Amino acid sequence: MEYLALSILASSLIFVIFKLYARYGIQTLYAIIVNYFIACSVGLYFYQGKVTFSTTTQRPWFMGTLALGILFIIVFNLMAATSQKIGVSAASVATKMSLAIPVVFGVWMYGERLGLFEILGILLALVAVYLATMRKKTVVDHTYLLLLPIAVFIGSGIIDTSIKYAQQISVPEEEFPLFSAMVFGSAATCGTLFVLVKAVKNGILVNLKNVLGGICLGVPNYFSIYFLMKALDSDTLNSASIFTINNVAIVMCSTFLGILLFKERISSKNWFGIGLAILSIILVALGTRIESMLLGQTP
Repeated sequence: MEYLALSILASSLIFVIFKLYARYGIQTLYAIIVNYFIACSVGLYFYQGKVTFSTTTQRPWFMGTLALGILFIIVFNLMAATSQKIGVSAASVATKMSLAIPVVFGVWMYGERLGLFEILGILLALVAVYLATMRKKTVVDHTYLLLLPIAVFIGSGIIDTSIKYAQQISVPEEEFPLFSAMVFGSAATCGTLFVLVKAVKNGILVNLKNVLGGICLGVPNYFSIYFLMKALDSDTLNSASIFTINNVAIVMCSTFLGILLFKERISSKNWFGIGLAILSIILVALGTRIESMLLGQTP
């Protein structure tokens, strides 16, 4: 559980850093690419083994890191487009409700059993994420724009599912830092190519603020993935429970940090969502014990 808590903390710090980007005029795209280079470097630093190009490319999970890196960039741009054209809340809801995809995958692929209280907790978690993150209603001018949050939902769910699949099938625990580093390295390479293509038309702008912003983001970004993989490697909870608690707790922590640090105001609907989030975490984390107690069994 401590690894899950650390992953939630790292992910919540990402939220704070993104909020500070707007305050200090940091350009998100450039900072994001720097962040990927930093996250890759952190992973290589913490990896205990010897790193060579030939041996790394021969690892069974290497091609998967390339695909994940590309997906990171695609989903990031889809999230940006959703935030700009529909609203930040729509992007946030689509990202966090994507927990449904790895939950279903875990039950189908790994035969994970979900008790009645765990299923109820997951359903409540989806409602909680929606209520806790919704702000003002937005008007969509064109119906096709609704495809953007759908794409974010699917893309985010595939990323979480792929991380679980890699951890379960092909990545030994001692290689978690190297795997994470290669994912971020792939994302950094794809992002750099994307910027270079844009630079042909619009020019390129790199300044110290963007670099510092990327450095500040890169460290917690790396550990959010690393600690999530460590949590998934634990036998305490199944992956469905871990993804549910992770996503819902990030929404809760982000909301509270927004109130404490940025004086954000939230509605009664948001507070109700936070209450449901707490209840859903209790049901998912302790559902088996609650069910056993009600049935008079020893948990």
